[in-house]
Amino acid sequence: MVGSRREGGYVALLAVLIVGAAATAIGILLLTTGVDSGRVALVDQRSKQARAAAVACTEEALQQVHDNIGFSGSNSLTLAPADCTYTVTVTAATTRTITTTATIGDVVRKTQVYVTIGTSTISITSWQEVG
Repeated sequence: MVGSRREGGYVALLAVLIVGAAATAIGILLLTTGVDSGRVALVDQRSKQARAAAVACTEEALQQVHDNIGFSGSNSLTLAPADCTYTVTVTAATTRTITTTATIGDVVRKTQVYVTIGTSTISITSWQEVG
């Protein structure tokens, strides 16, 4: 009978160790999942901010073309927390290509816009995000 009591203690100790190890593993899994979710949310937020900055840069370039239809060249803007650059290229007498790049941290968003200039209007022919 004395021997069975000792075995019962070992079984209880072993059960406590197994349950403790499983609880620790679950806790670590939950912590790493939370950190990963936070990273994904941050990258998503930065991506949206970079896209908004690229749109703002494109709008600035369109304003430059509106003010001076012969405009070509590049410029940069700081739209905290983003930095962006735009380039206006004359592709023909009445067409322009506007390329923008916006960056926040390691997230980069780019757009390319094709514009046709009329006698009293500026029309956007195409607006697309590029790789």
